[in-house]
Amino acid sequence: MDPPQIPDFQQRFNRQMTLAPGPRHNTTRPRKRRSGRSRLAMEDPARHLRILIANERTERLAVVAPLVSALGHEVIAREINSDEVGELTQRLQPDVALVGVGRDPHHALELIDRIVKESACPVIAILGSADDGFVKEAAKLGVFAYIVDDDPTTWQNMIEIVLRRFADYRSLEGAFGRRSAIEQAKGILMERHKICADDAFSLLRDEARSSNRRVVDVAQAVVGGHSLLPPEP
Repeated sequence: MDPPQIPDFQQRFNRQMTLAPGPRHNTTRPRKRRSGRSRLAMEDPARHLRILIANERTERLAVVAPLVSALGHEVIAREINSDEVGELTQRLQPDVALVGVGRDPHHALELIDRIVKESACPVIAILGSADDGFVKEAAKLGVFAYIVDDDPTTWQNMIEIVLRRFADYRSLEGAFGRRSAIEQAKGILMERHKICADDAFSLLRDEARSSNRRVVDVAQAVVGGHSLLPPEP
């Protein structure tokens, strides 16, 4: 399955978020944790998140994990092997994944690719310095943003922005999916009943009303059952 393509607004967002490299002294107090997991739809989506961190360098994992914990989030996994990170991500379903870029950018791209394919969470790349070439390739794979900084305040702000953009993206993706299902169902009904598009939609709408379901649910039932229907004589 091909990785999802990032909308134009995300690519513009990625380009705009490049920050000056170099660590800064941390004067930010850790945020207090709230009980229970926060979801993207909540007013403050970036509170107490379950975060997966992946990096080719063990020493960087040791740096990133305390920064994440200091923000009040939970590090649910630390992974280096790109062959295993996909299965791990699919099983744990993190809220956010942070992928560090070290001496081998190709390894980082493999990590991003595996995580994006197996997880319904945004991925943020952590760069040691600005790298336009890497960012361009990571964007093709589905990364949502990148950071060039080790300041916890920067990280928290980026996480909050990314989660909100990701929620918008999933909502848009869902709208496209619903529209696609309706169009497919209309096509099936048009072929089966030899009717026009407007009449096909009327059939979907009338069935939705009579069965007290949404039009998209009726459409998905039509699409899902189409393969089971006998061939036309």
